[in-house]
Order: sequence, then C-alpha cells, then structure tokens
Amino acid sequence: MTDIEKNNQDIIPLSQAVEAIKTAILQGQYEANKGVNRIQLAVYFAIGKYLSKNTRNLEYGAGAIKAISDKIHKDLPGLRGYSASNLKNMRRFYEEWILLDAENQNIQQSPIAIGESSQESTIAVGDLQDTQNQIDIYRAICVPNITEFPVDDFFAVPFTHHIRIIEKTKDLEARYYYIHRTAVEKLSVDALERLIRQQAYEKREQIPNNFRQTLSGSALARKAVMMFKDSYQLDFINTEQIGERDKQDVDEKEVEQQIIHNIKQFIMTFGQDFTFVGNQYHLEIYGEDFFPDLIFFNRELNALVVVELKIGEFKPSYLGTLTAYLQILDTKVRKPHENPSIGIVLCKSANKQFVEFVIQKFDSPMGVATYTTAADMPEELRKALPDMDELKRIMAKEGEK
Repeated sequence: MTDIEKNNQDIIPLSQAVEAIKTAILQGQYEANKGVNRIQLAVYFAIGKYLSKNTRNLEYGAGAIKAISDKIHKDLPGLRGYSASNLKNMRRFYEEWILLDAENQNIQQSPIAIGESSQESTIAVGDLQDTQNQIDIYRAICVPNITEFPVDDFFAVPFTHHIRIIEKTKDLEARYYYIHRTAVEKLSVDALERLIRQQAYEKREQIPNNFRQTLSGSALARKAVMMFKDSYQLDFINTEQIGERDKQDVDEKEVEQQIIHNIKQFIMTFGQDFTFVGNQYHLEIYGEDFFPDLIFFNRELNALVVVELKIGEFKPSYLGTLTAYLQILDTKVRKPHENPSIGIVLCKSANKQFVEFVIQKFDSPMGVATYTTAADMPEELRKALPDMDELKRIMAKEGEK
C-alpha cells in the first residue's frame, strides 16, 4: 500500500475539516483579543499543520482550501484573515518551518513529525496557547540547535511579516536576521520588504569578535553579533572645532567629551536598548585603579558594555587593557543575574582580518569597531551641511511650529 493510499484510507470529510478550523478560530480569538501576538501565531501554526496533513492528498482536490474558506466565511460572517490565500499561507508557515530541508529546499518529513498520524480530526490549539507548551512549535523547527532559535523574536513578529520573510528568503540565518530586526526595530511590512530588497543580510558587516567562543549559548552570541556594527558614523564629533591646535594634540579624552555632550545621539547611533552608566568609571582591585572610557548597560544582552576609544589604528595591546577592565567588572560590578560583560574597542581604523586573527586567543567577549567623524566626511558634503549654530536655529524654529 502506498503512502497516498494510507493517507486516503480514513479521509476526514470536508465539512469536518471546516468545523475543526472554525473551532480553532473561535478558541484562538478569545485569547488573541487580549493582544497577545504569540496566540495568533499559535492558532495559525496549528491550522497550517491541520491543513498540511489533510489537504495534501488527491481526495480533497485542488479547490479544497477555497471551499473551506468559503464555508468559514458563510458560517462566520465578518471574519477577516481566513481567505483561501491566507489559509495557504498558514499551511506554508507550518511547512516551511517544521518540514523545510534547508539544503535542497524540498519538503521532507522532519524527525519530530515521524510517527504522527497523517490525519487529525481536531486542532490542538489549546495546547499551543500555553506558554510552556509553545515549545511544540519551535522544538519541531529544523534548526541545528534548539538554543539557537530566536524564540522571543519569533513570537514577537506578526504573521504577515513571517510570510514575507518566508517568501523572500530561504537561508535559515537570513530568516533569523530579518526576524530579529523586525522584532527589535518594530519594522512595518514595507520597511521589512525594503530591507530584504536591499539585501541587508547579504550586505551586513559583522564586527570582528570572539563572541561565539566566549559567550555561553549560541543565542546570546548571535544577539551580540547583531547588536554591534563594524563601523559607526559619529558625525556629531568634529575634531576641527575642538580648538585651533595641531591635530596631533587631539586625544581620546576630547573625543570622549564630545560623545558625552552628545550621549543621546551616540546611543541612537550605537544601537538598541543601551543605557549610559558612566565615563571614566572608577574600577579598583588590589590597590590598582582603572578608568574605562565609557560604560553602558544593554537590556537585550543583559550585560555591561565597555567602550574604549582610540583615535588611531588598532593595536593588539588594546585588547589586553580591555580584558583587565572586563575581568574587574565581572568580579566587582556585574550582578549575579547578568551575562558576562562585553568590551568594544572603538578606533579610527583597523585591519579586519588581523583583528579577527588575534582576538580569538582572548577569553573575554570583545569586538573591534571603527568610527568616522565629521572631519572624515567629503568636503562637498560638509559644505552642504549647516554649521552647528545654524542647525540649532533650524531645530528651534521647527520646535515652535
């Protein structure tokens, strides 16, 4: 007996399929009305699973999903979101995540699904509504390691965004990337599609780092890699305005002070969820005093972040200094519930390949990024921009409107 013959042996009547989906919708709507996005995803995932197992056969025919949709709208007038195309999206949502063979992009039976009944007469939405039991969704997803799956991000992303990501990306890491950015930046569908068109994932530049070797759990390492850029544009820093002196005299302290005076702009440039802790933060151990340039706390990473500013080219010795700061922070400042502190060297230039080579031997989580200032902008662009006083006047006028 073939697999199709087995599947068709006890075919569930179409009317019974409609009743099962209607029940799932009504059960899910009660919870979804509370505004919990994860409930809607759970309902759609469960319906998608049901449709996958009961419409991928010859008995129902090509028009089965449209017939189901028409009957649902007849029985539940005014209901939105259950068109034939959206039901197909639910089926795809389930199949792409639970059955996707990422290597050849063919649908295959995943290990977690083996042994399950081919036919189901009910939809287990109730189980999926429980936060603890939602592991049924992501435990089944074809990923190298369950701890790498961005669970919180996944359930924070609306269904329409998920479909766009599935439609336009096949690479697993790319999907993780766009899911994370959508969740963190609260992207609209248009903004998400624009990012994908611009190939943001393919063009992303990762900061040279040792996060995967030094941060426990690949999920945390991935978050850290995504959190930091390899280069920052600090256009609010203008070393030419510091004073009429030789540029050799401009040191890290002066750059640091301009960052402090523009701390809001710096944080907005640096990334999401950063809180400023202090500059020249006093650390002391065994009678030795240290003063790191800038210290932040990042809520997403649940970790202190030390930033060391350098006005020249990267030197390996900077990592040694940063290691000392991180060890002291973790010993004397870090709270028990926090993750290990992370260090970032922010310098004017760096040989990326060389940094990646030397940083792997260090045991503390660190990265090296570069920055540009207003003085590094092309002359034509700088001339086109208003000076600081003029910019303040423009902003003041805008605020009066």
